[in-house]
Amino acid sequence: MPHIAVVGAGITGVTTAYALLQRGYSVSVYDKHRYAAMKTSFANGGQLSASNAEVWTQAGTILKGIKWMFNRNAPLLVNPLPSWHKYSWMAEFVSNVSNYEQNTVETVRLAIAAREHLFNWAAHENIAFDHESRGILHFYNSKKSFDHAQRINGLLKKGGLDRRAVTPEEIKQIEPTLNGGFYGGFFTESDSTGDIHKYTCGLSEACKRLGARFYYETEVQSIHPLSRNGMRFDVKGVDNKSGNSAISQYDGVVICAGVESRRFAAGLGDRVNVYPVKGYSITVELDDEESHAAAPWVSLLDDDAKVVTSRLGDDRFRIAGTAELNGINYDIRDDRIKPLIAWCRQYFPGVSTEKVIPWAGLRPMMPNMMPRVGKGELTGVYYNTGHGHLGWTLSAATAEMIGDVVSQSMPSNPLSMQNAHEYKKAS
Repeated sequence: MPHIAVVGAGITGVTTAYALLQRGYSVSVYDKHRYAAMKTSFANGGQLSASNAEVWTQAGTILKGIKWMFNRNAPLLVNPLPSWHKYSWMAEFVSNVSNYEQNTVETVRLAIAAREHLFNWAAHENIAFDHESRGILHFYNSKKSFDHAQRINGLLKKGGLDRRAVTPEEIKQIEPTLNGGFYGGFFTESDSTGDIHKYTCGLSEACKRLGARFYYETEVQSIHPLSRNGMRFDVKGVDNKSGNSAISQYDGVVICAGVESRRFAAGLGDRVNVYPVKGYSITVELDDEESHAAAPWVSLLDDDAKVVTSRLGDDRFRIAGTAELNGINYDIRDDRIKPLIAWCRQYFPGVSTEKVIPWAGLRPMMPNMMPRVGKGELTGVYYNTGHGHLGWTLSAATAEMIGDVVSQSMPSNPLSMQNAHEYKKAS
């Protein structure tokens, strides 16, 4: 059977590995960290949110970005220092404004398709990931922001999503712990939340049971085609602990390397214009009874502040937000964490913020806000990357897509394919 190397063990890489295993492939996964899901898939907002599928490529986002450029507390922050990659990416972002509606509708469809696979896999492999199926509530402080959301609703409906408007009174009924007065909101009952890190680690263990090999703490130094057209590849990995390198041969390679995908693609003759868009989160430890009772169970999205929340089990409350264009930079800035803590104190004053764990991750974002899923220039090279702020939400759908692409161009043996077909029908 063909042997495929997957580069990256975040949510995208692990779901890709699982989809390939179900289609009868031999799979090896490389990651430079000690465990799965240790970077962007570690502590995101937790939302599985088709209701947040609106792409950012619209004139309003650009105007806000300019307005907020020198405000360190703004939801969107752009480092003005010159960088060819950053400014060329931004120019390509602007050129995709005309595709805003089309890409939003397609993203909704992908998000809805992903749910079925994600939940079926969790049930089939017995993965516990603090899943809460209580919906996602968007709330708005002004008529202007509510009216914009109403316009977005038309696009979400085109994509197949049912999201209903709710009054201030209904907002209080849906989530009684939410403090404040609001103009209105929208509620998506079919959306949910979960711990991306727990899910990815659980699915990686399922992949191991199905025969996948994981090379952790191994940095992929190079991917070298053995012929001009590809077909077979040398993958050179360097062990982070010993410094020793080893070269293994594979029939194909799938790049799921987050913000590093651009570098790998360039070495393989492809252009994958991923840019790192930093996001921050805090995990509030709900150690006392008052905090436990005062924290919400329904997932929230504050569209004005660009903040999302999720309840992760009894004792954790995740708050995430902001977007920062500042290159590959993992620094956790105090001035970006403080607004998240202040947001918690404003809307949930009964929750203690004495124990808060800050985090920052780099979202791999394409300038059209759509993931890059498909074949590369060389035969045997594939990409599943660039999911931006919706990697958790879209991962299972794009894994199935790339699995189908690999199957069509590099079939595994017929018996394995039949087994995979039967598995997909059963799940």
